[in-house]
Amino acid sequence: MIMGNDHERRDRVTDVGTVVVLAGGLSHEREVSLRSGRQVAEALRDEGLEVIESDVDSGLVERLDGLPGAVVFPLLHGETGEDGALREVFRLLDVPFVGSDGAACRVAFDKSIATTVVADAGLATPEQVALPHEIFRELGAQALVSALAKRIGFPMMIKPSRSGSALGCTKVATPDELPAAMVAAFAYGSVAVVETFIAGTEVAVTVIDRGDGPVALPAVEIRPDSGIYDYAARYTAGATRFLCPADLPDPVSQRCSEVALTVHRLLGLADLSRTDLIVRPDGVPVFLEVSVAPGMTETSSVPLAIEAAGWGIGETCADLARAAARRGRG
Repeated sequence: MIMGNDHERRDRVTDVGTVVVLAGGLSHEREVSLRSGRQVAEALRDEGLEVIESDVDSGLVERLDGLPGAVVFPLLHGETGEDGALREVFRLLDVPFVGSDGAACRVAFDKSIATTVVADAGLATPEQVALPHEIFRELGAQALVSALAKRIGFPMMIKPSRSGSALGCTKVATPDELPAAMVAAFAYGSVAVVETFIAGTEVAVTVIDRGDGPVALPAVEIRPDSGIYDYAARYTAGATRFLCPADLPDPVSQRCSEVALTVHRLLGLADLSRTDLIVRPDGVPVFLEVSVAPGMTETSSVPLAIEAAGWGIGETCADLARAAARRGRG
């Protein structure tokens, strides 16, 4: 029996070449990316796959050229890894990769665009306004406060349109807090989004396609000790309590899964995504944002969801790499 399992394991390993786990980069989320990369690389090695860990540098193209049959597993967070540009390079080089293509990433990564697409499909989203830095600077904060208060209302959330890990995000309760929050958001990008603060239960729903179609994993409920799921709450061990499955009525959990699957399909995403939601007191899940390269660290929600689904992280990541390899051969 053991010999049979070993034989099956060898067959599964040989159907994918070297997996290049790409992590690091130069975004503000570099350290988080490196942590995600280490976790996935170790899990893939435990499955018997040959793994090379690589940063994004001037030698990357040559490195990939020297690895015929390789598959890239991108774990770059932030603009470099999630705006689609690097994935266009992989396609140009004819190198298969795990995850969504460049066009889908561009839409998903920009909160002002993704929210509009999701809202147009009839899903619940916050009321949102996108403000470029130039407009905010020329018109001035005071001229916009009144209009934003009327349109969005207080409290409101200010966040960069193109950033992750809650960097540059601020909850604003009064008009006096708005200018500083806008400046904080502009530190991470040229466009800030101002949106309604949605009170409720925060959950993250992972969608994974291991080759047989996308599946929503159990929702992870997020309870940060500080009350705000900011950068520190996300990546400091013990700073946030996670419940998986989320403490929600079954019909609400099912609705969260349906929303995440709809977002995944609507935006044309592939292999792996994580949709962040707030469940209002009336049980309606409200879309906040979606990640095409979600964190895989020891404090991230995706590994928790994979474990709750009864899957192994290593076998799941290996299946994703195999699916990418098959696409490359197809």
